[in-house]
Amino acid sequence: MPTPNKSSTSKDQQRLIGVALFLLVLFSLLIIQFFRIQIVQHEKWDKQAHAQHTVIMKEPFKRGLFYSNTSIKTAHPSPPQAFVIDVPKFHLFIDPKAIPEDKRDEIAAYFGRVLKLNADEKAHMRAQFDKPLRSRKLAMWIHSELKDQIQRWWLDYAKPTRIARNAVFFIKDYQRSYPFGKLLGHVLHTVRELRDETTGQCIPTGGLEHVFNEYLQGKPGKRLFYRSPRHAMDTGKVIEKPQNGADIYLTVNHCLQTIAEEEIETQVKKAEAKRGWAIMMDPHSGEVLALAQFPFFNPKEYRDYFNDEKLLEETQVKAITDPFEPGSTMKVITMAISLMANKEMEKQGKPPIFDPIERISTLPTIFPGRTKPICDVRTHHYMNMYMAIQKSSNVYMAKMIQRVIEAMGEDWYRNVLQNIFGFGQKTGIELPGESVGLLPRPGKLHANGSLEWSRPTPYSLAMGHNILTNSFQMVRNFAIIANGGYDVKPTLVRKIVRELSDGTQQVLLDNTIREEEFRKNRLLDADIVRQLVCGMKYVTKFGGAARKADIFGYTEAGKTSTSEKIINGTYSKKDHISTFIGFAPVDNPRFVLMIVIDEPAYKIIPGVGSNQYGGNCAAPAFQRIGRRTLEYLGVEPDDPYGYPIGDPRRDGNKADWLKEIDALKNLYDTWNH
Repeated sequence: MPTPNKSSTSKDQQRLIGVALFLLVLFSLLIIQFFRIQIVQHEKWDKQAHAQHTVIMKEPFKRGLFYSNTSIKTAHPSPPQAFVIDVPKFHLFIDPKAIPEDKRDEIAAYFGRVLKLNADEKAHMRAQFDKPLRSRKLAMWIHSELKDQIQRWWLDYAKPTRIARNAVFFIKDYQRSYPFGKLLGHVLHTVRELRDETTGQCIPTGGLEHVFNEYLQGKPGKRLFYRSPRHAMDTGKVIEKPQNGADIYLTVNHCLQTIAEEEIETQVKKAEAKRGWAIMMDPHSGEVLALAQFPFFNPKEYRDYFNDEKLLEETQVKAITDPFEPGSTMKVITMAISLMANKEMEKQGKPPIFDPIERISTLPTIFPGRTKPICDVRTHHYMNMYMAIQKSSNVYMAKMIQRVIEAMGEDWYRNVLQNIFGFGQKTGIELPGESVGLLPRPGKLHANGSLEWSRPTPYSLAMGHNILTNSFQMVRNFAIIANGGYDVKPTLVRKIVRELSDGTQQVLLDNTIREEEFRKNRLLDADIVRQLVCGMKYVTKFGGAARKADIFGYTEAGKTSTSEKIINGTYSKKDHISTFIGFAPVDNPRFVLMIVIDEPAYKIIPGVGSNQYGGNCAAPAFQRIGRRTLEYLGVEPDDPYGYPIGDPRRDGNKADWLKEIDALKNLYDTWNH
């Protein structure tokens, strides 16, 4: 047997050692790479793997809600009622990469049928299946029933065709819904269907949705989904809770709003008018109890309004955007200023500029700076303050302001109009687009080059001409009279509250204590208020211009107006703004109510008179809304004998203000016959 070659054996050993060393080095490299991947670069590779198998989606939040003022009936408060709520809806998505090409037509055809799409919409949807992406939106705002129907079909379809169940999935969202339909629509407005692509927040169309958008907005949360055939995309783990928006508790009551909207629609149609609106406000707190407008704005159909120039105008709150000449309602303010001048003269130890019961000639009169005389609709020889308010005398008002500026000066007069009665200034009501109106300013020119304030201006202002006001400015002024002379500012919001994650509430704004602040600022003396209220009580009774505003069984006070609209720079004899403002009951008013009828038909109604007069087309709506409101609030009649002749409930000896009416009539007849 041959002896092994030592040289050959040595080479084999070297070869084995080399292989062993190579394997050792390779294994070491593997260990090092494993350490680098698993330990050093763990976070990097974990993120990549996580990204491949998971997806983080936004968890939707609820936008804040608007609630009715259900506390208005203190004896019988009702549970909270929402004007607008957020309801859960779903958006339909697909993962195009997970759907085989040979199945895309069939799946798209089913979606087209069940979603009731037209040909163009079907073509657009089918194109989404061919996008090289992991997520494409096919449809928005699907309700729960349809979502469940699609989901059942998809699970039955996906399993036998071996398509991942999460190739079709739904994302939850919330959509605005309106339990009361169009009610308060022009005040609330709505939000667009498509959200801001960057922030994911809703885009308001206007109204309170716009003004309080920062409060109503919420913050989306985060939900983690696993991307695998076994995990559906509509399930997952919430890793960050969403924060819902704050809720806004309005001053408006849904029942009173319903009453106001029903009656203003009825009156606009009856008067054959262009439009109309009504404002009801608590004179003590400034809380707006109802704000109705016809034609209505329906938030659910906002696209129709914003895409039609004719309908676009109905999205505005005309009570603040459209100033007009107040006409005869201004005469109550004129008398307030005249009585204030009396007080100023008294402080200076001088005689008053007039006496409310003084007999003053009201025949047509030419005033400084005017070439034509100021006259009344019907000529009267003599009047006192109460007759002048009752019969709406232009001449009497002009004569009073003539005395005011002779005694106090034009600057004092204008200062009171601006700083006491707020003309030319915003009221601050929480709505966009409030007009300041126009209070003439000395030395300033109109667009046509004429002076805003010239020599005859005070006499025009006295009867509500040459001045523009929005409706809330006038409501505030009558509220000051109704509440005894105290300052007041209108508001639509009682409080704003945010629900915290621990179940507690955070009050972000509280307006429910405003009345206490107002009571510290008296603007009119109690005696002035008393005399103004007495004058306005004559307006709704026999001999007054607004008998149709009489709320039988209750006391009320108010003033009517019929002002010519300015069309193309000139006064129109056929286009009018007809108004009535009043409050009830007189001694403890629950509301101030303003009715405005814009462009009632210019015609004579047999047995009634001119249709456009405020006493004929605005006052009846005040009466109906006022009566229904007092009954809803459970206010006991404070004039139980104050009914018309022929009504068995009437008692001429006990009814409120009938004796005063008779006495004023007898005095008027003595002076004018």
